[in-house]
This record gives sequence, structure tokens and C-alpha cells, in this order.
Amino acid sequence: MKILVIGGVAAGTKAAAKLKRQDRSLDVTLIAKDPDISYAGCGLPYYVGGLIPTREDLIVNTPQKFAGLTGVNVLTGREATHLDSKAKTVTVRDLSSGKEEIFSYDACIIATGASPILPPIPGAQLDGVFKVRTPDDAIALREHAKANGCRRAVVVGGGFIGLEMAENLKAQGLTVTVVDLADQILPNVFDPEMAEYVRRHLEKNGIRILTGTPLEAILGQGRVDAVKTGQGTLSADLVVLSIGIRPNTAFLNDSGLEMFKGTIVVDEHLRTNLPDVYAAGDCAMVNNRITGKPQWSAMGSSANYEGRTLAQILTGESKRYPGVLGTGVVKLPGLNAGRTGLSEAAARSAGYDVETVLAVTDDKAHYYPGSSIFITKLIADRASRKLLGIQVLGGGAVDKMVDIAVTGISMGAVLEDFENLDYAYAPPFSTAIHPFVQAVYILQNKLSGAFETFTPAQYAAGEAAGYTILDAARVPSIPGADYILPTTVNGPLEGHPKDEPLLLVCNRGKQAYFLQNRLKYYGYTNTRVLEGGLVFNEVKSCGCGPSVTPAQIAEVKALGFLFDKRTRDRFNGRIITRNGKITAEEHKAIAEAAERFGSGEVTMTTRLTMEIQGVPYNNIQPMRDFLAEHGLSTGGTGSKVRPVVACKGTTCQYGLIDTFQLSEEIHERFFVGYNNVKLPHKFKIAVGGCPNNCVKPDLNDLGIVGQRVPQVQLDQCKGCKVCQVEQACPIKAARMENGKIVIPEDSCNHCGRCVEKCPFHVVDQSTYGYRVYIGGRWGKKVAQGRPLDPVFTSREEVLAIVEKAILLFREQGITGERFADTVARLGFENVQKQLLSDELLSRKEENLTAQVHLVGGATC
Repeated sequence: MKILVIGGVAAGTKAAAKLKRQDRSLDVTLIAKDPDISYAGCGLPYYVGGLIPTREDLIVNTPQKFAGLTGVNVLTGREATHLDSKAKTVTVRDLSSGKEEIFSYDACIIATGASPILPPIPGAQLDGVFKVRTPDDAIALREHAKANGCRRAVVVGGGFIGLEMAENLKAQGLTVTVVDLADQILPNVFDPEMAEYVRRHLEKNGIRILTGTPLEAILGQGRVDAVKTGQGTLSADLVVLSIGIRPNTAFLNDSGLEMFKGTIVVDEHLRTNLPDVYAAGDCAMVNNRITGKPQWSAMGSSANYEGRTLAQILTGESKRYPGVLGTGVVKLPGLNAGRTGLSEAAARSAGYDVETVLAVTDDKAHYYPGSSIFITKLIADRASRKLLGIQVLGGGAVDKMVDIAVTGISMGAVLEDFENLDYAYAPPFSTAIHPFVQAVYILQNKLSGAFETFTPAQYAAGEAAGYTILDAARVPSIPGADYILPTTVNGPLEGHPKDEPLLLVCNRGKQAYFLQNRLKYYGYTNTRVLEGGLVFNEVKSCGCGPSVTPAQIAEVKALGFLFDKRTRDRFNGRIITRNGKITAEEHKAIAEAAERFGSGEVTMTTRLTMEIQGVPYNNIQPMRDFLAEHGLSTGGTGSKVRPVVACKGTTCQYGLIDTFQLSEEIHERFFVGYNNVKLPHKFKIAVGGCPNNCVKPDLNDLGIVGQRVPQVQLDQCKGCKVCQVEQACPIKAARMENGKIVIPEDSCNHCGRCVEKCPFHVVDQSTYGYRVYIGGRWGKKVAQGRPLDPVFTSREEVLAIVEKAILLFREQGITGERFADTVARLGFENVQKQLLSDELLSRKEENLTAQVHLVGGATC
């Protein structure tokens, strides 16, 4: 019997090898397009990340080794181009010579797999754009990243492979952004709330995620340098396209094979509609084990199973392939994710009466080193109580949870079948009651009505609106919520009627369940537990709204107190630290105020102010009075001049000006003096002591940078072969031309490091001064400020420029726009001309008394 296998990775090689083991007399020929066969395609991301060191580690069998082990005739570099089922022949092209060959068969197995989809967009062929399907793809990617010193990667596609690539690129030191057109990562794999948890976890671990974002173009001249998306342009020197795969079946379009969206339709014996033609692996459409409906599941595991089963069928065994469950598992930074069976959405679509539960359990004895948690979502049918699906997240062996579910679903298990299964237990491996069984118990309690809940999806959708949150954690964990320790409840709760809607929240859900059990005993009729608790959900407020009014929130915001939206009445109070320099006594006063009036915590803002956290509304004025006794005040919010920031100035080795003195003058004249002056938006000022720009003066509305302008005495230049002035210049502006030192005015940043470096005193003299930048900003939008042409040499000139800039912004700015927008709208040259004249000062009184910008654009 002559069997022709087309395709040489998972299904093809598995079928061919098993055929020869079943019957050595079979004439089995395997043709493969690629030079490699039987390679570890699922291991490619880990080669990119360096966990797999060499190409050889990816190759399971070379063609020669495979042929020697199995007796299969292996022909690589051959591409099938036509199937003639009547003649029982396949036309094959030799890719090295271009010649065509005709192969006859008694049975033909199509196992051609699938290839990455390459989007038809501009730039997809640029250098630095990769797909990852073969060992050569992974090798080229890793070599490119290393050779070009790549730093920023964009991965297009948030499925298993895309996220594995993101993890491994990050492990190589790249900054990674994942872009996906779908409204979630892992679409059609995990339910939205599970995918959202994964997204938050990835972003906490430094991988940026952009969902609902179409890819529009890849930009660059010859080599990629950016990606244009529906949410803007992302810098990138490496792009990975992982948006999906397409079956390699185009050559079969005229063969008469029944296909669906490129996949080959097969029955439970992996037969196609053509006689003696079979298909397996990523090119085949099989059935779902649960629903019996067609399902495409392109996984290396199922491809191997299909190949082996098909070989048994062809050698006379009474076998059938029962279908797939869509089982998958993925390793992410600090988190593993696995799933099998139907998602909640798929189960509902299939007509099941669905019940779900989300359970957070220990993955092994909590006291054992390295223990973590499982976040398990079970999906079941209410009527039959059959398990339909599972989704698991955790730091450990989520695969064991998934595999238990695979076994149960495949055998038609109902929830009760899992209750007393004798699973392995020892502290290093599991808990005394297996985590899977714990999740089943919780779902059973929910089905019986003993456990009444909101699922995370229901909570996120707002179904808990109107419920009062009770904090049932072991320690108080939800600011603004009443804290109820379950063990202290021995009767009705004071202040909470028995019919009040109560949402019970703890860390995982267990303590809240205990509280619900007690409250039901004492007659409470409307309690719900939030499944997954604080571990899984973002509980942003107590659910009953702030206890302070919007007017009160606005009133104290003007005093520098910003509402903590997670709470009912807590605020974070900004202490004005002038330019970031405060005394030890002031530090003590701030610390004492935090202890007496707030949560005891103090944070630093990027503007060098200090924030006392967790101040109750009623403590705001007492805290302000206490701070005032120590010479301190709160503020720094609103559409007006903000507190000045400054670097260390002359206390730093590079400092050229006394930033503290200048910033204190600006603080007194314009933060304090202009405190009641309303502007179109916030106005930020930064003072930097030198062109190192440590406090980013050029990214503020107005920035001042210390200067030291060198003065060159050319007649003293000796034209030294190694010029000390040239050597001292950190930006390489100073250079020798025609035997003389030249310091171009347009490229010198006036850092002063070249001064007094020449032994012949060519650059001994210099002028100290100030460069003023206008129109910078940093935040949702970024704009780099431009310097005014003059280098100012007196503090009085600079202070006058600051005042005129504020006056111009108030007079000519449009309410809601930043100063950068004003400068752009009016034109830099126009604004500079006004700032260098005194006309704005002549209109100062009229300007400051005008009733304008009563509600500015600043929201914090």
C-alpha cells in the first residue's frame, strides 16, 4: 500500500512514523516544502528569548534522522501544487530545480499546516518586520534584534503566540507594546474579565497593551522605525506580526475537496469528501467534543493526536477522532494561563443554561515556599450539572487544573463526580482538598443558593450599583467601606437593615462567604459576595458613592486636596514645598500632619510637592491650620501658576546658576503673588541649572536653563593637534577648522565645560546667563519648548519674561488650552516679539482685572 503524506511538521510526521510502526510493509513517502521537518514550532518564542540557546535544540528530527528511525521516504524542498483524486496523483514542484514530479498514492494524507497571515498594509516588507512560524524566522528575528541593538518592539496580535513573543522580547531587554484589533487580548480564548485581568498583569509587568486598535501601516525608509495604528504612531525598531494563521490549502482549490474558510472538512475518521484522501493538523476542520459542531483548533498537541489516530485508522484499527476542546496554556511574565472547553459566551451561544463561578484558591499549601494562587473560572450547565469549560490563571501549574477538566469533560462528568476524587496531596504539590475540587464545591454552593454572588463580569457591568459594600477582609482593605470581621457578627448589624442590598467583599471571596452565611442566619435577605474579591476585581469605591458633594470636592481641590475616587471622603493634600527644598523642621511637621490628619503616608509628586494621603474631609481644615503654624501651606492645583520646580543648581557639579534663589523669587512673585489670577489652564515653570535639563525645563510651559557662554580668543589659539577645548565639549560642538578652534553659536549649548580647559587661555572668559524656553508640555500630549533667541544675563530680565509670558497667556490664550497651544496658534515669532517688548506690561492692570477664564481647563 502506497501512502503519500503532504506536510512534515506535527501531524504529517506523527502519521508517517506511526504508519511504519503499525506496518513495516507500507510504502510511506513524506513530502515537505521546508528544509526542516518535525521542528518545535511552539518553542520558537523561547528561542527568541534566549531560553533555548541553539537552532539544533528546535529540531526534533532532521529528515535524515527521521528517515533512518522510521523507514519513511522523506523528500524536502517539495511543494504540492495539485491533487487529482480520480487519478490518485499529486503534482509536486521541486523548489531547487523547478521541475515537476507526479506522485501516485493509494491513500493521501494532507497535513500541510498553516502559515502566518501577513496584512496587506504599507511597510509589511520592511527590514525589521517578522513573522514567527519556522526556526529560520526565529533565528532571523533574534539575530536582527542583537545586530541592530533593537530597543522598542511592537507585537501585532494578542493571542498565545503574540503574548509569548512579547514576554520573550521583554526578557531580551526590549520595550514591548502589544496591539490587537479585538477589544480584548486572547480573543475567543478567554472570557473578557479573565483577559482583562491578564492585561492588567502584563501592564504591571511593563508590557503595554492596546486593544481595539487597528494596524494601519508600518513606517520607515528601508527599515522599520514606527508603526501607525488607530490610536497613533508607535516608535519601533522591530515588529512581530502575529495576527493569526491561514491553512496552507490554496493548491487544493480546484481539487473538489470540501473546505470551509480554507480548512479541509473531515469526519470523525479524518476522511475528506474525496475517496482515500485524509487530512489532519492545522489544515483540518474537526469537531468540538462537547457540541459536535465544526471547530478549527490549530494546536501542536491536537495535530499529533490526529496524526497518530489517522495512522491507526489506515492500518485497520477501529478508531475515531472524537474532536477537540480548544485546550491551551500560555506562559507569561509571572503568570500562567490555561483553558479548555467552552467559554461562557460559547456555552450560552450553544444553548446551555450556563452557570459560572470564579474561585481564588491556594495552588499548594500556603505555608510552603513558592506557593501561589489559582484564579479558576468554571463553566457548567445548570440542568445537567455537566462541566463545560475551565479558565485558570496563576503563578504555578495551571496545566494540572486544565488537564483535570479535560478528563472530566471528555468523560461527560457532572460536578458531583469530582467531589471525592482521590487527587495527590503533599504540601509542595497541592492542598489537602485539591484546588480543582475547591472550585467545584464553590460552584455547587452557588447552584444550591447557599452562595449568592456577583460575578466579576456582573460587577464590572455595574450590576452592583445601589449595593452598600461591606469590607470582610482579614484586615481593613477598602477605604470608605464599613469593616465587618465575620467572626464578630453575632446578631444584626447596626445601621444596616435586614433588607438592605449588601455587597460583601474580601480578598478572595472566602471570608465574604462566611459573613454571608452568618448574615443569612440573622435574617438578611439581600446579600451578595463579589467573586474573586480584591485579588481579581478593581473595587474602585464603596459602591454607594462619595459622602461628600461635588461642590465640596471642587472647593477643597482649589486648596490642593484631590479626591481619592476609591473612597467615600478621603483626599490627598498637596504641600507646597516651594522648589522642592524644605527644612528638617518642615519635614517633621509634614510627617506629624500625615500621622495626625491622614493615613500616615506621604508621597512625592513629579512637581516636587509632597502629598499627605488619605485625609478625611473633616480633617482638611484642621490640617491646613496645623501646617500654617509651621509656615507651610497646601495648594498647587487649578488653572493658574503652579509651584516652581528646580534642580540643585550650583550645589551640583554642573550647576551654572543659583536655581534655589531664582525659583524662590519666581515662587513669591508669581505663585504667591498671582495666586488669584485665573488662566486658561495650568502654567508650569521649571528652573534648570545647566543644559543637562534634569528637571526638563523645555517640557514645561516656561523653562529657564542656566548658561555659560564661552568667549574665544582666537589670536591665542596654537592649533594643537589634540585640542583640550574640543576634547572637553560633551556634545562635540567645538571643533578644529583650518588650525583654529571654532565653537558655533547655533550648536553650542552653553554648558561651559570647555571654559578654562585650554592651557593657552583661548577660552578663559565666559558670560553667565539664562536661556528661556516657552511652549513645552508633558502629559497626554507632548511638546518641546523653543528657546527665545537672546541669552539673558540678568535675573531681572528673566523675571520680566516670566511675568510677560503669564500675562500673554491670560490675555490671548483660549480657555482650556495649554500655553503650548497658545504659542502654536499665535506663532512662535509673534509670541517672542511680544515677550521681548514691554507692551504686555503696559496692559497689565487691565489684563488682571478682566473677568476671563473663570473655569479653566485644569482638572487636577
